Amino acid sequence: MADHIHITTAIFYSNGTPHVGSAYEALAADAFARCQRRRRGRGNVSFLSGTDEHGDKIRRAAMAENLAPKAYTDKMSVLFRDAFNGLNVDLDFWVRTTDAVHEKFVQQMLLATHAKGNIDFKEYEGLYCVGCERFYTEKELQQPGNLCPTHNTAVELIKESNYFLKIDQFRTEVIDKIKRGDLEIRPERYKNEALNMLAEPLSDLCISRPKARMDWGIELPFDDKYVTYVWYDAFWAYVSEPASRLGLDTFMRDWWPHTEHFIGKDILKTHAVYWPAILLAAGLPLFRSLDVHGWLNFGGSRMSKSSGNVRDPVSYERAFGPDVLRYFVLREVVYGLDGDFSEERLTDRYNADLANDLGNVVSRVLSMAARYFNGEITVAPKLAQHAAATDLIGSSEHKLYLCFGADGQALERKVAAAVDDLDFKGALETIWQALDAANKYIVATAPFSLAKDPANLPQVAQILVNLLETIRVVADALEPFMPVTTHKIFDLLDVDDATARKPYGEGLKPGHQVKPPVALFPRREKIAAS
Repeated sequence: MADHIHITTAIFYSNGTPHVGSAYEALAADAFARCQRRRRGRGNVSFLSGTDEHGDKIRRAAMAENLAPKAYTDKMSVLFRDAFNGLNVDLDFWVRTTDAVHEKFVQQMLLATHAKGNIDFKEYEGLYCVGCERFYTEKELQQPGNLCPTHNTAVELIKESNYFLKIDQFRTEVIDKIKRGDLEIRPERYKNEALNMLAEPLSDLCISRPKARMDWGIELPFDDKYVTYVWYDAFWAYVSEPASRLGLDTFMRDWWPHTEHFIGKDILKTHAVYWPAILLAAGLPLFRSLDVHGWLNFGGSRMSKSSGNVRDPVSYERAFGPDVLRYFVLREVVYGLDGDFSEERLTDRYNADLANDLGNVVSRVLSMAARYFNGEITVAPKLAQHAAATDLIGSSEHKLYLCFGADGQALERKVAAAVDDLDFKGALETIWQALDAANKYIVATAPFSLAKDPANLPQVAQILVNLLETIRVVADALEPFMPVTTHKIFDLLDVDDATARKPYGEGLKPGHQVKPPVALFPRREKIAAS
């Protein structure tokens, strides 16, 4: 495993406010980044996001609000940054494509690519979608009517002179890297889609727009009558800030080959076909992986700004409390497939999984610890390694033991392996299996009944410390998915970060004091979000 890893979301287009669909991508990437930090250390993980702020759509959106494009993007970038901060997305870099550092870097890459002879100037006539800000071939469009496949709107016929990147010369190299797994595209279905996209010769990629038609962009360093095509500009946001801080050579050597791009399936072509060619044309190596997710649907159709079918993620954070939206989208949706978002389903998950399962276990165990022992731990945790199948109490304890294994780290390993495979749903299901085992252990051992006889208190003490230690390890495993909740539980257990990360059996010690319970997830009967 390489020491360094660079993780990115797509650079979010700032012509509209953030929604649950964009939040899903950021939350999945954040969970992945948090898992990586646990294993590699924070200094070896770079997590980047930002806003894409140039282009015709932005100019038109700004005009609609009677604002200059820069004033408009200043406002929109703050909305995205505040939304992700509110969702506890823990970024190392926030890049705006209007940042001076980014603009200078893009111009450096254009000069390097131009010097290598990989850019041509020629006249072109093509079918252009304003929404996508790109040219399409008739084969790519929906017929009849030459409709954009993403926006379902008619494209415009445009004829003009522009600068073009010669990308077909890199096609074979990109295909070979994908087939060898040097450039990984996952889940597997998207690898096959990408290879199909690369199967036929590629037309040169238009990377400029004449200022006479659209001047909101980064000026070409070799022709001041043109600005840079918005996609070409935005791709470099993955690189510009960290490379400018560390130095391009250092970043490309130590970090870039270990880059994981989290993207939606609608931008697979731009990232699997155009972005590798842009890098190779500038003389730079390729990234490691494209991690492609599906769409979130609401009311039967894709949630997107262009359709107007959006939901504000911050409103759910305010209505349900921290981590609930994060838990729902990562538990409910199989990464790579489309998922359905509904407020009714969100409430169901909240009540069943968070209030009934997680919240109830924490509350019951802490309540018994406070009632019977004033919150003091008197014995060390210890679970049975073997039990007869007919022994209800012993087998329930053994099943709890199996969640953690002989070294106390089985849960951590299973969760980490699932996240490495982008199986966030499976990781959370594994954690919930441990919670289910804890609930069954409570039912089988019935410490609340045993405690009625003072002679049984030593046995009750052992049962409760086993459960408190389970809660600690489960909370630690939950940290990438529910960071706020995790630290609330750590506070109730009164453990520091070092103790919180220890394997099962090595955390809570005799003499330690835990706090009385608080309600982590009060049950909800209806949605308060709007």
